[in-house]
Amino acid sequence: MHGMLQSFLETEISHQDYYDGIISFIYSVNIRSGEYECNQFIVKKMDLLNFIIYEEYEINQKREIHYSFSIYKNKLIKAINDYAKKQGLLIRDFDWTRQQ
Repeated sequence: MHGMLQSFLETEISHQDYYDGIISFIYSVNIRSGEYECNQFIVKKMDLLNFIIYEEYEINQKREIHYSFSIYKNKLIKAINDYAKKQGLLIRDFDWTRQQ
């Protein structure tokens, strides 16, 4: 999981706009379940606390998922925010999502 999480962070948490969209989706209590389509990865919200992250491929017009990992909300937020901070991005908290 660690290698795939690092790949997700490097690919998807590269610009403020990308970070804002992903973190807003994760924080949102109005989205109980669903998918957020990033550049390369999909973040699937199973419920308010559990997420699956995976790369999706289309092969012969069929959707294929080769690798995925599950992660708890707080651990995902911490990983994203720690990485975003190292990239010099503005870190958003839960209250920011209610002000949008």
